[in-house]
Amino acid sequence: MSEIHDPNLHILHYYLTASYPCSYLEGRVARSRVVAPGHLVNAKAYATLLRSGFRRSGLFTYKPQCDNCQACISVRINTAVFKPSSTQKRVFKRHRDLSARKVPMQWSSEHFLLYCRYQHQRHPDGGMDDQGREQYEQFLLASHVNTELVEFRSSDGVLRIVSIIDISDDGLSSVYTFYDPDYPGSLGTYCILWQIEQCRRLGLPWLYLGYWIRESPKMSYKTQFRPIQQYINQQWIDYILGQE
Repeated sequence: MSEIHDPNLHILHYYLTASYPCSYLEGRVARSRVVAPGHLVNAKAYATLLRSGFRRSGLFTYKPQCDNCQACISVRINTAVFKPSSTQKRVFKRHRDLSARKVPMQWSSEHFLLYCRYQHQRHPDGGMDDQGREQYEQFLLASHVNTELVEFRSSDGVLRIVSIIDISDDGLSSVYTFYDPDYPGSLGTYCILWQIEQCRRLGLPWLYLGYWIRESPKMSYKTQFRPIQQYINQQWIDYILGQE
């Protein structure tokens, strides 16, 4: 157990979880460093933790700390100097008809049905495709920090994307995004581009994307947004393609 001693924050404790099967790399065992008590992780405290490579899932603030693996690397996009690739420009233009709207952080059966479709098709047998209402609310709707829920609808009014975003003092943190798995045109990429634009509009330099694992194909999209930084050895450094 250790503590943060910061005059601007509450004193928080860290605990290591027991080992559990890794969700990303088959055959690996994972552990997490968890911040407690969770109810003291307010917006100010979480901003500091976010800059230190931590991540939030509901009221659970954590950082991977596995015994024999350091594959999970926290990454963030430098929004001030980000330049979209030609493919990303096409994706953003393709979905310019989508309308974004901030909605209350509360239960919506419409959102939940979209979430279930997304999990069943994009992440089958990933441990999240059989969640009920209670698990969904704990995972996505529970928060003690400054969190916004944004829904995106096509011109016919159909719900296409739901994105949960934390607002920190130096950036946005993309908590989770799910979308219509049958709607063409890289909606996940579009949503990150939209979040980058929101960072610029708010004057925030960073978009935090959570963890990246080089060996996980599902996470390869994150390093397509450049320049991007990695949190390694307690400091943020620029990611250079081919020098993992």
